[in-house]
Amino acid sequence: MKDDVILRTITKFMLPFIQIFAFYTLAHGEISPGGGFQAGVIFGSSFILIALVFGKKEARSKMPRSVNDVLISTGDFIYAFTGLFCIFAGGFFLEYGELPFHSAKEGNHIGMIIIELGVAITVAAVMMTIFFEIAGKEDD
Repeated sequence: MKDDVILRTITKFMLPFIQIFAFYTLAHGEISPGGGFQAGVIFGSSFILIALVFGKKEARSKMPRSVNDVLISTGDFIYAFTGLFCIFAGGFFLEYGELPFHSAKEGNHIGMIIIELGVAITVAAVMMTIFFEIAGKEDD
């Protein structure tokens, strides 16, 4: 597919829109269908599209393995830290209302966004890891 000019051009044009849609899905996840998991899948799929159209080397230049591995851990850390912070604030694990914001309603809203961000980061990085592990070491 690396020699298909039309496919490469359409992919270059569509990638920013796919990634912006992932952020839109993340930002509006608590008020509409979507959220961290769906946003992570969409964002991870954009890098898989790069690998399918431009080759695995090009995709790995955009998202190196070391960065990908750090992102998996970062997303997990955000999720766990938020839950533990709720416990230290006097509530249960992931009881966002106990977060030290102006009100419980604001704590619920911000806590949910933080958790969804952690989930999105982890899901996107895991999707890329699974793809590259299945795809193998050799390039097309």
